[in-house]
Amino acid sequence: MPIVLKQSLIAAALVMAASAPALAQTPGKYPDWGGAWERIGGGSFDPNKRPGRAQQPPLTEEYRAIWEANMAEEKAGGQSYNTQVHCLPGGMPRMMTAYQPMEIIITPETTYIHIAFFHEFRRVYTDGRGWTESIKPTFSGYSIGHWIDAAGSGRYDTLEVETRALKGPRILDPSGIPVHKDNQTIVTERIFLDQRNGDLLHDVITTFDHAFTHPWTVDKTYSRLRNPTWIEDICAENNLYVFLGKESYYLSADHELMPTRKDQPPPDLRNFQR
Repeated sequence: MPIVLKQSLIAAALVMAASAPALAQTPGKYPDWGGAWERIGGGSFDPNKRPGRAQQPPLTEEYRAIWEANMAEEKAGGQSYNTQVHCLPGGMPRMMTAYQPMEIIITPETTYIHIAFFHEFRRVYTDGRGWTESIKPTFSGYSIGHWIDAAGSGRYDTLEVETRALKGPRILDPSGIPVHKDNQTIVTERIFLDQRNGDLLHDVITTFDHAFTHPWTVDKTYSRLRNPTWIEDICAENNLYVFLGKESYYLSADHELMPTRKDQPPPDLRNFQR
């Protein structure tokens, strides 16, 4: 081996060896949130309350009327208001309902949150950056967070997050709780392990939205599965709903178009050969 190359390799090895302890210590500053996190409770936005009106969202009169119309459509069998039935992602904050398991990957600069349902994906930047004016809106939004040592143990245990730059359409749960059409939603979160149960994760979510009379706070909880088997979910592969205008139809097992509500009119076929 040439002397110059050998010296370069030795120097590189020394640098790596010198930096290895520092790299090894970095993960010790952060909590262990590995594994898969499965939601506790149903699919409503506040898992601690029953579905429907028992959710008690603090909606303005205008947006409560929209919600009532959505619930009436749901009761009749329709789903045109439900973005996820159209294979659109739920976005923030609905995605944190985690209809399928969630994985959290922590690095010093970014915490990644991946949810199997719709392959929804978040990046929470913890590198000290600030807000800029040129953020392109997305369903999951743009999230900036910072770690704190709430227990005073010398190790980070809580991630505080703020999410902005969201786009629509979005609702908050299957009953159709709406957010404002201006898409100026801001979501804050406080994520931490339960003090008595290290396999129980809390996400205390506060949603600020012009459709609300005041901010709405819910505590979503998740249980840990240590050795998960991850599944693949492709919405378009399993979606049996067919939408024609605001009418929702359903494909039967033999691929026949079926009504979703009583006395539903058939689709308009005036432009098709009968």
